[in-house]
Amino acid sequence: MQRCCSSAGRSAIGKRWFSSSNNDKIVASVLFERLPVVVPKINPTVSLVQQYRREYPESFLKKSDTRGKGDYQIDYKPAPRISEADKTNDQRSLHRALDRRLYLLVHGTTQGSGKPIWHFPEKVYESEENLRKCAESALESFIGDLSHTYFVGNAPMGHMVTQPTEGKKIPSIKRFFFKSQVIAANKFDIRKCDDFVWVTKDELLEYFPEQAEFLNKMIIS
Repeated sequence: MQRCCSSAGRSAIGKRWFSSSNNDKIVASVLFERLPVVVPKINPTVSLVQQYRREYPESFLKKSDTRGKGDYQIDYKPAPRISEADKTNDQRSLHRALDRRLYLLVHGTTQGSGKPIWHFPEKVYESEENLRKCAESALESFIGDLSHTYFVGNAPMGHMVTQPTEGKKIPSIKRFFFKSQVIAANKFDIRKCDDFVWVTKDELLEYFPEQAEFLNKMIIS
């Protein structure tokens, strides 16, 4: 009986922490990321160092030249690194910036905005079991099925507090950022927004000039 009461006490404490005694809004925000699908280009300096890092014996080089010239030789032609979406700057496509990480931004009203703005998929914490579940619910509301997503860890990757502007009697907003990654998917049916884009980190920072310093430190690419 004592163990049961102790568990209930911890649950109640956890719920009070999330509900926040000063009426601050708790928001779970999702950094939805598509990893690079081609090997990034090697830095010219690194490439130069690799060329002179070691010398191979002549006999080894001759053997390597004969590989793939037998009965099972396959003509291999790599796919172009520049896609049609790159040429047309189609930021709604996942088939762009193939050697970079892409992040989903959606356009519409969100907590504390009052008008449509660009933001990450997010949701106000209500009655979910924890913030991770709230983040999953936020992403699910925009893309539907989560079967092609992977949430990295249970803890948030970052935390940002947005204070109300002077003169406005509205609660401050505490955003907890969770990372999720695209798994084996080339397209999502994005909904519940006016528009959406898949952008690189550099492009993303241009959308949030006031939070650029914070986002630049939080997003490692």
